[in-house]
Amino acid sequence: MKTVGILGGMGPEATILLMQKLLAAVPARDDADHLPLIVHQNPQVPSRIAAIIDGTGTDPGPVLAQMARDLQNAGAAALAMPCNTAHHYAPAVVAATPLPFLNMLDLTAATLAAKGGRRIGMLASPATRLARVFDAPFAAHRLTPVTLPDDSELLAIIRAIKAGEATAALGPRLHAEAQLLVAEGADHLLVACTELSLMTDDLPANTPWTDSLDCLCAAIADFAQS
Repeated sequence: MKTVGILGGMGPEATILLMQKLLAAVPARDDADHLPLIVHQNPQVPSRIAAIIDGTGTDPGPVLAQMARDLQNAGAAALAMPCNTAHHYAPAVVAATPLPFLNMLDLTAATLAAKGGRRIGMLASPATRLARVFDAPFAAHRLTPVTLPDDSELLAIIRAIKAGEATAALGPRLHAEAQLLVAEGADHLLVACTELSLMTDDLPANTPWTDSLDCLCAAIADFAQS
């Protein structure tokens, strides 16, 4: 099998969740049946929120590029980054090494189109919207993003998860935001922040949804086993 390098730590729990999903993705009978990963768990990557929303933060690009080089030197055969907003800096990652980059946004857009989604309710950080990271992948598949007039509550939930607040208390708030997106005309919900991937049990049961982290997980498994 091929080893995939993970640019992690954005946030730390989301990276651990990806690893758990990859463990569950393989019907293993022994340790050697699992997918080989090299995980660069670096919570010191400069804040994407501070850089994109506040406009005062340090550029994360050079740190991400160095992480990519570190993973290449450690033996990775491909790279993946379980953070939607950080894909704003994907060009820096791609330019840093000759390794293939499993782009979570492109993978997600293709999955949404295959599922028949058209108006996609964005459960995401405002930084994802401001950086317009999904614009090109969505346009390629004729998908329309649906956002809320005020997405400050989504940012508050994401910040609460990063601060270690119990997701059980945050669940009703995320559910309410999802319902608002449906009311705005979304026919499919997208979990486009890997912090919110920890809370998919709180999504409305009567609306189809996709988690971008699941799309990346499937691609990593395919590549590792190819």
